[in-house]
Amino acid sequence: MIDTREAYDRLLAGLFDRHPSVQTAGFSAGAYKPGLDAMRRFDAALGHPSEQFRSVHVAGTNGKGSVCSMLAAALAGAGLRVGLYTSPHLTDFRERIKLVEAGGCSMIPRETVFRFLTEREAELEGLSFFEITTGLAFRWFADEQVDIAVIEVGLGGRLDSTNILTPELAVVTSIGLDHCALLGNSRAVIAAEKAGIFKPGVPALCGQRDPETEPVFEARAAAAPCPLFFAEDFDTEPLELDLTGPCQGENLRTVLAALELLGVDRDPAVREAICHAAARTGLRGRWERVLDKPEVICDIGHNPPALEHNFRRLRESGRPLLIVYGIMADKDLAAIREMMPPQARYFLVAPRGERALGVEALAAQMSGLDCTLCGSVQDGVRQALAAAEEIPDCILYIGGSNFVVAEAIGMFDPKSDTL
Repeated sequence: MIDTREAYDRLLAGLFDRHPSVQTAGFSAGAYKPGLDAMRRFDAALGHPSEQFRSVHVAGTNGKGSVCSMLAAALAGAGLRVGLYTSPHLTDFRERIKLVEAGGCSMIPRETVFRFLTEREAELEGLSFFEITTGLAFRWFADEQVDIAVIEVGLGGRLDSTNILTPELAVVTSIGLDHCALLGNSRAVIAAEKAGIFKPGVPALCGQRDPETEPVFEARAAAAPCPLFFAEDFDTEPLELDLTGPCQGENLRTVLAALELLGVDRDPAVREAICHAAARTGLRGRWERVLDKPEVICDIGHNPPALEHNFRRLRESGRPLLIVYGIMADKDLAAIREMMPPQARYFLVAPRGERALGVEALAAQMSGLDCTLCGSVQDGVRQALAAAEEIPDCILYIGGSNFVVAEAIGMFDPKSDTL
């Protein structure tokens, strides 16, 4: 048992220190360890929890978190006890591991995290942060006897720690250029990595058809072999969602197709659950309005495909724009810069962490835009809020990175657990 909240905080901080995560340390320092051998050994040491629950496995460049949350909400609406594993977290480490039921959603208890990390300390040596977190999630889902778990891939698919699963359905939401140094420099090569979650005999569902990636998916499905489906070939219906980002219509289509393949009837309770997926699963940072006056929107879109949609939506609003913006150094800023609304006023920030691009380096590539360099995310948000007081009907958009949004949401939600 946890003696104090401080003991839990120290233990969790130690986990981040001894086992660096991509979220805090980037892809160096052992934070990213592609390959399944270590995860398989860890799963065996835990009693093979990965084999003790049904699952849906979800990969993709963008839309994974939204699709996972809508799927989890829908399955819970159908009366199932659903595990939900996503990453990264924004304000609380436990956001990654949740139990979703018709009556609500709960994060993994701190006591469970504390007990797992202390009792299995010797087994954690040499593992990455994500491998440890994946093992924790799988063990808890097995112990909770979930009916099914919705599992989001951390990075890529083929070599991701979650890929030790044999799911009932494999889903690929979208393919775009992101993490190119690790996954490849073309959408076709990246699609092959994502399609690495296809398993023999397990239906595979792709959210999008296009000439560059469709042959890749077909070849991988033939090699598995497994049946292959595309969401646009299914009859779906429009629903009014509490997830209001620009791509949620495409995500909804994928979710409805997945439910059909899983044999889940889209009865009124299931449709209602999908409509309120963000509220029912605690999903945050997807075109999330955190303040009404001025209107403040937080969105974790961080790569060119996601930001193209977000910036277009901002431009088409026709309203004055204030943008608090920061980016990771490994992102394609040149491509993103071409999409940025020229009429906006920018407050440039660098979130905490080794991966962040410094504000001076960011400003150097923002010529022609009205930019203010800020000392921190918090400083940028405060300056933008002050500016918004003088601009009627403006939108204040906060984004460019998960990490910018995580720090900003903490300002609007003082009860958040920032570890």
